Amino acid sequence: MKTRELSMGQKQTILKLRKEGKSHEPSKAGTPDSELSDLSSPKRPHSPCEKSGPLNVTKITENGKKVRKNWTSSWTVLQGSQLIFAKSQAVATSWFGSHQSKPEFSVDLKGATIEKATKDKSSKKHVLEVKTQRGTELLIQSDSESIINEWFKALAEAINIHAWESDEAIEEDMPESPGLEKHEKENQDQQKKAKTRLRKFLTRRPSLQAVKDKGYIKDLVFGCNLISLCQREKTTVPHFVKMCINYIENQGLSLDGLYRVSGNLAVIQKLRFAVNHDEKINLADSKWEDIHVATGALKMFFRELPEPLFTYAYFNDFFNAIKITDYKQKVKAIKDLVQQLPQPNQDTMQELFKHLRKVIEHGEENRMTAQSVAIVFGPTLLRPEIENIHMAVHMVYQNQIVELILHEYEAIFGM
Repeated sequence: MKTRELSMGQKQTILKLRKEGKSHEPSKAGTPDSELSDLSSPKRPHSPCEKSGPLNVTKITENGKKVRKNWTSSWTVLQGSQLIFAKSQAVATSWFGSHQSKPEFSVDLKGATIEKATKDKSSKKHVLEVKTQRGTELLIQSDSESIINEWFKALAEAINIHAWESDEAIEEDMPESPGLEKHEKENQDQQKKAKTRLRKFLTRRPSLQAVKDKGYIKDLVFGCNLISLCQREKTTVPHFVKMCINYIENQGLSLDGLYRVSGNLAVIQKLRFAVNHDEKINLADSKWEDIHVATGALKMFFRELPEPLFTYAYFNDFFNAIKITDYKQKVKAIKDLVQQLPQPNQDTMQELFKHLRKVIEHGEENRMTAQSVAIVFGPTLLRPEIENIHMAVHMVYQNQIVELILHEYEAIFGM
């Protein structure tokens, strides 16, 4: 939200009138009383709590750093310039009353901006994006369009009001100076020169893509969007996924507890770092050769995808499909949904499930059945965008979907 900016002369006129007690007399600078009244006395709400209610919220940056999107349901309170998020209404009420509880987090709206979020920020409907002066960006969402519109209006008013308060605090601290008009003109000239130099610098600065093309900046592999990663590697199945699958199939399909036994986390993290920094990797090297390191790294790759292999957009559709009582119709519904996924998701899924079928075929040696594989991979490959109290129910269906695809691999992938 942008507030109306006063010139230095207008600010000094207002201050002078305030100090002389003449805020309702004609201005010596020739500014009409009505204009001074409008500029210096904006209306303010006096309610201690302007608005509250349940919203879905996620941070996308914190203190200027990108964070993983994690939608949660939160009781949201707007009070003055503070936007506060608590786990429940009871916690929020307790915090305002006795200060015995603390909210999950809060942000200061002074100097913030608010706008309706674009589709590249979230696939959800009715989403607002709030950016604070301290570099925190939030997405807040409601399933009700009318509710989110009310919040938009309330937040926009709060931002506008407290922007005025910030301006006035600066005005009241400014000392008067007889040569102020001259200094103001000099300051304006300096600001123009600084803006011109900055504009020239920015136009000469190379684009992010140009820097990447020259090899100064490398995109990561872990935590990268699957479609972006495949486009960069000019494939539809990431190289790291293929490398892990080939190594495991050549070296360890008969290993007891394959995928169920955890590898050394410190070694897995070293492998992750090496892959992210484009180092040449040979999983047969002595430092990586433990099969459980390869299986752990592969699971970590899928777990750290910003959007799971079964994308958020189709999460509920897959759940509805697995609930179908007629088995043939259930298989067909799952197949139709798989075919609607982006091509990298389809091809990577087919490659992974083909591999997991081989793991099951060696079940007598590795003691991994379709059910045990589904328990390991279900929550990793399918997860809701917003975690809620139904996690236990979700897990049952997640496992059932993975197990069905393992049993009906040929029917679903058309083999």
